[in-house]
Amino acid sequence: GLGQLGTGIAQALRDEYGRENVILSDIVLPPGHTLDSGPFIYADILDLKRLKEIVVNERIGSIVHFSALLSALGEKNIALALQLNVVGLHNVLEVSRIYRLKLFIPSSIGAFGTSTPRNLTPDVTIQRPKTIYGVSKVHAELMGEYYHHKFGIDFRSLRVPGIISCDNPGGGTTDYAVQIFQDAISTGHHECYLRPDTRLPMMYMADFLRAVVEFLTYPDDQLTLRTYNIQAISFTPAELADAIKAVVPNFKISYRPDSRQQIADSWPQVLDDSNARNDWNWRHDYDLPHLVSIMLQKMDAAKTSQKSEQQ
Repeated sequence: GLGQLGTGIAQALRDEYGRENVILSDIVLPPGHTLDSGPFIYADILDLKRLKEIVVNERIGSIVHFSALLSALGEKNIALALQLNVVGLHNVLEVSRIYRLKLFIPSSIGAFGTSTPRNLTPDVTIQRPKTIYGVSKVHAELMGEYYHHKFGIDFRSLRVPGIISCDNPGGGTTDYAVQIFQDAISTGHHECYLRPDTRLPMMYMADFLRAVVEFLTYPDDQLTLRTYNIQAISFTPAELADAIKAVVPNFKISYRPDSRQQIADSWPQVLDDSNARNDWNWRHDYDLPHLVSIMLQKMDAAKTSQKSEQQ
């Protein structure tokens, strides 16, 4: 897909396997630079017949499935979330079963709920999510594991923290951690929709992309789980604001919690990813100061570039 994560992982996989060996797909026309970066094909995740045709005609061996309606958007359109996140999932699972494909589907911290231990949340624990997005992710984890045991499909999943990059946010509850950098550069002020003490797991995009590539290439017989937690850093809006102020002293933040606060309160604060670190040697590179430094640099460069184009 052409979302925040899909385009990034397509490029990371092309760097690993070659430009022509990774096909990006969606139902909308991509921007020119995306078309120039490698093969693109129209694919509707709800059209099972078309998915089969693509797999056969393009000789597909693996599917990386990112199509989903995220947490905050999903609560506003439950019917669409069920179609994309559940029916689309079933189609991808069936295609993988029929053609014996490797299948990666990201899960999320949204797959947990208020009854889950919030600190050092283990891989295997109670999962009672409060959003349709979270419910669909638990469904994906369990269906993928079922298809693995029942049909031998090489299914893999990672529970993704909030991902921070320079791309525009896509409707998730952790999006403030991207918007705050845009606001720091553009206006010097950010109004946060979460309380200042709301701690959530986060990860810089480069760490996430590397995690997916490393996880996909690791030998299947050395994995003890089908779905792993991956943890990098956890912080609150107040801690992130303080880290930004260390670089941008005049930056200000205010708080106006909205409906997303209830979602955030149901999610883990810190994930236990010891299994990922032990089984396939997962390690993160970016801590909070490094993350803040590189995000401010990139946002500032993007603003300068935009001004130059307008002149």
